[in-house]
Parts: sequence; structure tokens; C-alpha cells
Amino acid sequence: MFKTTDLYDKYLEDLQVAAPVFRDFGGRAAFSGQIVTLKALEDNTFLKAAFETDGTGKVLVVDSAGSLHCAMMGDVMAALGASNGWEGVIINGCIRDSVDVAKVDIGVKALATIPRKTIKRNQGVMDIPVCFANVIFKPGEYVYADEDGIVISTQPVV
Repeated sequence: MFKTTDLYDKYLEDLQVAAPVFRDFGGRAAFSGQIVTLKALEDNTFLKAAFETDGTGKVLVVDSAGSLHCAMMGDVMAALGASNGWEGVIINGCIRDSVDVAKVDIGVKALATIPRKTIKRNQGVMDIPVCFANVIFKPGEYVYADEDGIVISTQPVV
């Protein structure tokens, strides 16, 4: 197992360090994997589609523009991701069903919780660099997340 603090001490500025804006919600406190990105505002159609694919060794990074208007994911979606092997999800936005999400074996970091769900408009863009929390998440790079934060590397470091 890794610790983000140890990774930072070893690799220093070779890593990007995300701003400490996220809360932990999932059943896994620490998770890591190759980055898959999604940019979608208040529509989780593409998030569901991603979670329906094999996520072994992968982390879905969702840029929802920091929206606090509705939840991009709840317990059903978390369970879908876990059942397809996803290591975790980082959402620049909200989730819902947090008590039940905490029971699912998947890492979840998000800004906050809200009861409101998304409206399905089939809008989103997959696999493009997304920028939030003072870092750039690029598809194919690697993210490591635990209770102390999130670090990003261009190559595997664990």
C-alpha cells in the first residue's frame, strides 16, 4: 500500500499535488490507478457509460465544473463502478446517498453532497485533459489518493 505523503517525499515536484478541496466518501480510503477523464456538467450519462466498462486499474476523474447544484453519482452508480473493477472516482462536484456510498468498495472523492440528481441530456466529453484543484488530470497518467490528498504522476510510481 502507498501513502501520498511518502510518494511526495520520494518524488517531490515530479508529482502534481491537488488542492485539498475534496472529501472522502467511498468504502476505500486509499485508491490509485490510470486516469480516465470525463468533462460533464450536471449530467451523469457518460459517467454511467464509463462505469459500465472494465475499470480494472483505473480511476475516473470527473470535471463537473465544481457544480454544487446536483449530484453526479449516488450509491447505485458507485456499486456499478465497483462491480466493474474501477478503483475509484474523483468528482469536481457532488455526490448523493453518501451513507450507502461509504459501504461500497470503491474510492470516492468529491466536493460535497446534495440530494438533487442530474438531468440526463447525454452530454459529456471523455478522455480529454481536465483542470481543477490546481492540477491537470491527463488521460493515461496515474493518480494516487488517500486520506492526506491526491498526487498525480506521468508514470506509475508504486
